[in-house]
Amino acid sequence: MFMEDTLREIAVWAFPVLVAIVFHEVAHGWVAFRFGDPTAARMGRLTLNPISHIDPFGTILLPALLIVVGAPFLFGYAKPVPVNFHNLNHPKRDMIWVALAGPMTNILLAIASMGVLKFVDLAGNAGLTLPAFFVTPLALMAQSSININVMLAAFNLFPIPPLDGGRVLVGLLPEPYSSILARIEPYGFLIILLLLMTHTLDVFLGPVVHFLVWLLRALWMG
Repeated sequence: MFMEDTLREIAVWAFPVLVAIVFHEVAHGWVAFRFGDPTAARMGRLTLNPISHIDPFGTILLPALLIVVGAPFLFGYAKPVPVNFHNLNHPKRDMIWVALAGPMTNILLAIASMGVLKFVDLAGNAGLTLPAFFVTPLALMAQSSININVMLAAFNLFPIPPLDGGRVLVGLLPEPYSSILARIEPYGFLIILLLLMTHTLDVFLGPVVHFLVWLLRALWMG
């Protein structure tokens, strides 16, 4: 029974996780291309084909492990889309838009997923008889999609490079503060790992997740 429930849980989460992280990375590359950097396009990374973006550990093993152990949050990542910020038309300014593209795409995906849930509710209220084998997985995947996209957006907005929030802050800060923060990037993931292990990051993620959920509901209801 445990194995059956785990496989069902993985099946419900697998597609939303894959869509969330692939669209996130492609958004970075597409916006960079629009602002003058063709690096991702030349490397064939401006594609929604997941094979081009899958990282064996970050895309498959890590999310599956978090599901199996019943972690309170789900996280995953794809191979980063390469961006050469020096190729951008206005590197410091355009870096902000390239960085924001990923989290904003996750928020748009969460809004679309809310729309799917709304459709299921409206169909039921209207008396439409939709097959359970279609409606139930669809609703579960939509709810999973909302959760993973909100979490990815919140996590990536944390203001430490190389996360998107850190690069936004590098683009916004004047010198010399911008360069000082940028020099943290090689150690950024070690800092983030330490914050995760000590649950210090929860202090940031909790309020941001709640704000994004409130914002999504406001946008949808509005």
